[in-house]
Amino acid sequence: MTRYAVPAGGLPPQTTLHTGRATFTEAYAVIPRGVMRDIVTSVLPGWDKTSVWVLARPLSGFAETFSQYALRIDPGGGSDDPEPETGAESVLFVTEGHPHLTIDGQDHPLAPGGYAYLPPGARWTLRNPQTTGAHLLWVRKLYEPAPGVPLPEAFVTNEQDHAPAAMPGTNGDWATTRFVDPGDMRHDMHVNLVTFQPGGVIPFEETHVMEHGIYVLQGKAVYRLNRDWVEVEAGDFLWLRAFCPQACYAGGPEPFRYLLYKDVNRHARLRSPWPERTR
Repeated sequence: MTRYAVPAGGLPPQTTLHTGRATFTEAYAVIPRGVMRDIVTSVLPGWDKTSVWVLARPLSGFAETFSQYALRIDPGGGSDDPEPETGAESVLFVTEGHPHLTIDGQDHPLAPGGYAYLPPGARWTLRNPQTTGAHLLWVRKLYEPAPGVPLPEAFVTNEQDHAPAAMPGTNGDWATTRFVDPGDMRHDMHVNLVTFQPGGVIPFEETHVMEHGIYVLQGKAVYRLNRDWVEVEAGDFLWLRAFCPQACYAGGPEPFRYLLYKDVNRHARLRSPWPERTR
């Protein structure tokens, strides 16, 4: 069975060296698995027995289009009213455990690899009725309506039910598991799984308008971020600003896999979403 990385939690011993890979720049950030400890978790209103690592949030000089959490839900924990913000859409991806999701009163037992899309206005709950903990990744975005385009529908699936699509000319060494048709204009974000076999590469410096959140689920690689080559491994999180050059070489001995967020299918805003300040 596929295993996915989860935050380390706990606290390192006092003998641990401070030198690490945590990096924050104007173009990208790397939050290594080793700094995702219990001391930096948050608790959220309306959530019981749940610890949250906030990996990205809209912030000047950081993420602009989305927020991303890593959740640890202890036995009996969860929320009956998880989303406080009107207009927010979500993707949940289960990395460990067997939580239960309800959407409009319908129960959806989840397992590792479970994936759920929740449109704005969906009524949903998330609980962990098991005797062991559950870990999930939660991506949140304010939905951008488009003229004549209806809202997308909620759905629940598992990555095991979707065959990865190989990128052209790669012999399957670089493949993407898509949960939404790229041509479906109802969706203004894609949250996909990307898999590189050992030795697989992104063979050019991608430079594009889409912002990225990348949570490494398995394996290791050397990632090009702006002007730097950075080693990354399972459990790391990367944020990439729009137009940040990017590429990677996957190391071995296992596949390098990550959950990828990007904003898509909408015009670039020409006006600020915030009202002008009056003097």
